[in-house]
Amino acid sequence: TERDATSWSKRKLKEVLEGLVVEGEAGRCEIGDLKHVEGEASCNSRKGKLIFFYEWNLRLSWKGTVKESGEKHKGSVEIPNLSEENEVDDTEINVSKKKGEGDVLKDLMRTEGTTKVREALRDYLKALKTEFTLGMILPTKAPVGQELATERKPSGSTEQDSVTPQSLDMVGVKIPTVRIHMREVFNSGADELYSIFTKKELVQKFSKCPAVIEAEKGGKLQMFEGCVSGEYTELVPSQRIVLKWRCRSWPDEHYATVALNFQDLAAQSELELECKGVPVTHEESTRQCWKKQYFEEIHILLQQSKDNME
Repeated sequence: TERDATSWSKRKLKEVLEGLVVEGEAGRCEIGDLKHVEGEASCNSRKGKLIFFYEWNLRLSWKGTVKESGEKHKGSVEIPNLSEENEVDDTEINVSKKKGEGDVLKDLMRTEGTTKVREALRDYLKALKTEFTLGMILPTKAPVGQELATERKPSGSTEQDSVTPQSLDMVGVKIPTVRIHMREVFNSGADELYSIFTKKELVQKFSKCPAVIEAEKGGKLQMFEGCVSGEYTELVPSQRIVLKWRCRSWPDEHYATVALNFQDLAAQSELELECKGVPVTHEESTRQCWKKQYFEEIHILLQQSKDNME
């Protein structure tokens, strides 16, 4: 089997590279936007082994301030050929600066900056080989009773974000699953938070991708360029949403049941998430999806909305 990792990789490369800070005696620099990203990535499963192909041409912007003079300068970082044919340490990284003084910052970016960029590229490749590939090779199935009897230690989780051993059950395509429980407080009323999950334009704002949002019973849901899909099964305005929900990397036709409960607090609202039927092998990546791609981005959207009103 082969899975296209191109769209996922573009998001991950932005995540690991943008905002990197480089500091030294000369001053402080920060890597800005991923201005140019061209290439592709994929993962093949052959005879029980995963084989990766990726080839990227990247260009990033950077800006910095000289410590002594306070002068500001900017430039770019180019990575013309990140591919599986070369080790990250051997990958070419070119740093340039716009005309004028400030070569001390260019030198800082060529030394410390290049080191930071290589670390970020290693993070991307590590995620490609772990986070992206979860579930691609399913383990040999043990008898159902044996699967259920397997002892499972609870992951180190807080009281608010817990997975208990007894939450292990069998759903859909007879794979071991877990229940994820999370709580998050947002600076908005419950009605506004409910709208963020049910109005297409707001979903597209926080997800930064086109989305299909048919917020009615039996209506379809598709987000993050098809990485997440599902169906609305229950909607109680400003109070509760229930979904059939899945990640594209999960076994075919396997869905979790997601319940979102909204509660007004004084000047805030609390969202309680319960996600039943998550494949055991995808527990951490699912938790991170809700935390990073939903909760953190919604916090940013609400803050931007508040700033605009002020």
